[in-house]
Amino acid sequence: MDTHVIAAGLPALGWALHGGMLLRRLATARRDPLTGLHTRAGWSARAERLMAKHPGALVILIDLDDFKAINDTHGHAAGDAVLTATARRLTTWCGLHGIAARLGGDEFAAIVTDTRLTQGLRNLRAALAQPVTYNGCTLPVSASVGHCHRNHLPVPALTDALSAADSSMYAAKGHGRRNTR
Repeated sequence: MDTHVIAAGLPALGWALHGGMLLRRLATARRDPLTGLHTRAGWSARAERLMAKHPGALVILIDLDDFKAINDTHGHAAGDAVLTATARRLTTWCGLHGIAARLGGDEFAAIVTDTRLTQGLRNLRAALAQPVTYNGCTLPVSASVGHCHRNHLPVPALTDALSAADSSMYAAKGHGRRNTR
């Protein structure tokens, strides 16, 4: 093969490899390395599109109750097991009709396009409350769940839905653990 052809193709090959690496790094930055869920940035962009497109969308916020106690008592690896179990349970509940995210720490979010396509908030709460077995110990899990229906908002904006779901979540916390509002 002609060395001029090879020399001309090397920069293009280099740029193609570089572009592929950048795309992988960007995708990784939008995923939580522990749970595999979307991060806040990756989830927000998709959630905004889903809210604009689906009038029956439901936004959910979840906060694990007393999560610090699990880390303090059983160690951070046990806390990681609870986080990954929560992520798996939330993803299963969303199914093919929504997306879940880990917003940070022990806070999760999800959006589903139509609540009729889920198993309902009561089943989500029950799934999230299942204990997690780690290293021979049964770890109690409790979560407060807040939600907001898109069609209950004067303007269907994700920030407003998250704010309403946050208020709903803290109202659930005010009514005791393992609650949904």
